[in-house]
Amino acid sequence: MYQRREYEPEYALLRDEDYKPVNRYGKLIVLAPEDDPLREEPLVINGEESPPQNPNRYKQHGFYFNADNCIACHACEAACSEKNDVPPHLAFRSVGFVEGGTYPDYRRINISMACNHCDNPVCLKGCPTRAYTKYAEYGAVIQDPDICFGCGYCTWICPYNAPQLDPVKGQVSKCNMCIDRLEVGLKPACVSACLGKALDFGVIENIPEGRVQAETEIPGFPRTDITHPNIRFQQMKSIQREMVRVDDTPIKYHRAEDEKRYLPEVDPKKGHERQWNGKKLLGSHENAHIAFTLSVQTVMGAFALLVIGGWLGVDAVEGYRASGAFLPTLWGMVALMAFGLFKLNMHLGKPHRFYRGFNNLRLSPVSREIAGVSAFFAGLAGYSLFSLFSLFSLFDGGIATLLANLAAVLALAGLGFGGYYMYKLYRIPARPFWDHWHTGAAFAGTGLTLGSLLIGVLALAFGVLDAGLGRLLAGIAAAGLVLEGIGLLAHAQVMRGAHSEGAASWYEQMTTYGWPYWLRNALLIAALGLSLWQAVIGVNGWLLALTAVLALASAIIGRALFYVLVIPTTMPGAFFWRNKGFVEHAREVGLADMPQLGVAYERHHPFRFDELMQTIRETSLREMVGHMRWVLTGKA
Repeated sequence: MYQRREYEPEYALLRDEDYKPVNRYGKLIVLAPEDDPLREEPLVINGEESPPQNPNRYKQHGFYFNADNCIACHACEAACSEKNDVPPHLAFRSVGFVEGGTYPDYRRINISMACNHCDNPVCLKGCPTRAYTKYAEYGAVIQDPDICFGCGYCTWICPYNAPQLDPVKGQVSKCNMCIDRLEVGLKPACVSACLGKALDFGVIENIPEGRVQAETEIPGFPRTDITHPNIRFQQMKSIQREMVRVDDTPIKYHRAEDEKRYLPEVDPKKGHERQWNGKKLLGSHENAHIAFTLSVQTVMGAFALLVIGGWLGVDAVEGYRASGAFLPTLWGMVALMAFGLFKLNMHLGKPHRFYRGFNNLRLSPVSREIAGVSAFFAGLAGYSLFSLFSLFSLFDGGIATLLANLAAVLALAGLGFGGYYMYKLYRIPARPFWDHWHTGAAFAGTGLTLGSLLIGVLALAFGVLDAGLGRLLAGIAAAGLVLEGIGLLAHAQVMRGAHSEGAASWYEQMTTYGWPYWLRNALLIAALGLSLWQAVIGVNGWLLALTAVLALASAIIGRALFYVLVIPTTMPGAFFWRNKGFVEHAREVGLADMPQLGVAYERHHPFRFDELMQTIRETSLREMVGHMRWVLTGKA
């Protein structure tokens, strides 16, 4: 528990006495009524019980930032990092800036930002492990790094870049509002350390003494409608109509017609020359997601075609199911699916804690995706196993068929549920480039195209590809490519004219990755032309194999672009700090070896069997049952 000193300065003390009943978003500021039993319970901090000391314990608190006073001394960052023992490559609070104008009329705004402890914390809803909790005590959103397994989804969906994924430890941590200091009547460490009285803190909507504004937006601050953040601003000094970022992000902020809001627009600071950047494109941190989504969607499309086509009595599909290629196809799909799941699991910061992904089925689309995809994999494996039993007459034929059909129903249910949430988890307002229906069109198109072509290639390899099956598979592949192409055209139309970070992503696509973008388009069009030709004229084995190669190459490049291009609605950085371009440069040339630069290499911990066995040994049967009860009912 934090120990308050006798000589605490006046500016470090909390003084809120009055408060408003609701905030500007219509939420109650008092988070626990007077008769709530919660008020009788002590607040436990670091294992110590704290009796009620602060009379405002159950009111929503928040930060106040006066941009006119901030001098970018970074004292707030230093105080926060010292108190929370934050490693040098992370910062729970950081200072960035935007600037505009030319000499001698040059203006700059510094912005100090940490977690805003929002009314609608999307990090809490998105986290699959339930590592986040919004407490009635002060309205603080607290994250437990020990529960986190390092998927990083909260860093995707937070508009303010508050959760910090540690590339060394493989877990997320963030600002905790210094609730131990609040308990003894002190403001957070960052506020107490501010030299220019730019930062303040208290019950939300209370304007500090000597301040007159309490705005929810400031140039460079992302949109507030996503989470309703608990921070208020004052910025009264006149600034330029156009303010730019000095970090690597091609974004600037232009004053809207209402003369109040600044909207993000493209800043073509990187020129207009097309580049390849193949190493950056295919060396992304998200390569595991590329492998996972493409493999799983391919298997889902192929399985749906084989099972539903068989149930509907499609002659071409029934002929393939009766051939010697059917069982190898099923087990090949099991292997491909297992590869995708393995790659995804190894992408986690703590792969041996993968089972925690089911913890937040009530809220998290990630948990629901994991549950749906797991059900599909179980159904696929069961269907393959019972089909094998049926072939070798290990079961009664009728029983084996019944069990296989039940497994197929499970797989198709998992396909629908998991496939939907695989798409839904990317509809993130904080990442406008993804937040468009083309994401679903691309995923469904991949399943149709690569799934049908997988069957076609295997049929060709086993010598069972006939004219009817070939035309059917080519037609389905063409339909998938058309669906993806329509989605891409609609997405391009929206992104080109967007007033969001999506427009900056589009600019990066046309310049930094301009040649891979056009290569993907050419491959897609070529694969579509070959598919249509074979669907109408007839299938040629070499052409079918070429079509599969072109479609796969298009899918890999397209999915890599999907991940590498996205620009989130994060806060502006500086020349070095919170600058993606500098981070990449520092890692390439070795500057990341200097800890004072605040850059670390990604040291993803490989999967270790001894850690898994240690986890199993440390987890009793009673704990496992309690864990499952918690997942299903929310009760310990």
